[in-house]
Amino acid sequence: MVETKLELWWSLTQISDWLTDTYPDTEGMRVSHETIYQSLFIQGKGSLRKELWRCLRTGRATRRPQGRPASTKGQIRDMVMISERPAEVEDRAVPGHWEGDLLMGSRQTAIGTLVERWSRYVMLFGLPEGNTAEAVRDALTTTVQRLPDHLWQSLTWDQGKEMAQHVQFSVDTGVDVYFCHPKSPWQRSTNENTNGLLRQYFPKGTDMSNLTQTDLDNAAHSLNTRPRQTLEWKTPSDKLAETMQ
Repeated sequence: MVETKLELWWSLTQISDWLTDTYPDTEGMRVSHETIYQSLFIQGKGSLRKELWRCLRTGRATRRPQGRPASTKGQIRDMVMISERPAEVEDRAVPGHWEGDLLMGSRQTAIGTLVERWSRYVMLFGLPEGNTAEAVRDALTTTVQRLPDHLWQSLTWDQGKEMAQHVQFSVDTGVDVYFCHPKSPWQRSTNENTNGLLRQYFPKGTDMSNLTQTDLDNAAHSLNTRPRQTLEWKTPSDKLAETMQ
């Protein structure tokens, strides 16, 4: 019933009011818009069912749950481990699955690095000093918008505290997030290799806060236009372009 109204582009508030008017004598049918919002989550995964979050009024689930934010001290909450990642990701069978990390510079400055597993296409984003979870979430969300939706299915990251807001990121974008096991960089081998290549452009000790998005885009473009033996000597840009045809 709620799903039907969502598919008609009703807002959550409209659905809540409609339920109250339609079932005035049935207490169990009178629920707040926040309760409806929370009920859309996949149990234990923390992301909206994709066929439903696209029906929300904004086209994206951008609202934040009400109440005090959960503590991010210690282990990241609601992690979905890499062992639960679909087999198609491991096999590089289809595009749209990414690996990510922070590339650190001097004074704890950093940039975000993303590489698409199927094409090896690289995207970079800047971060303010501090590398907070909120800053990383915002930067990731902005970066996702630079490519079509079908190229953003999943993201694999390590258990760094900068990903403490991964649930909200998944809600905002529809991208599933998977986490590597501690001290297991080989589980993000494509990203690890890419970060090694990026050190040619941004050596250790670089103040990453001085870099502009143009600087980052230029470095990414350089990598994306290098032919790769693993791609039968196509470039990552050429490979990714195949998905646009």
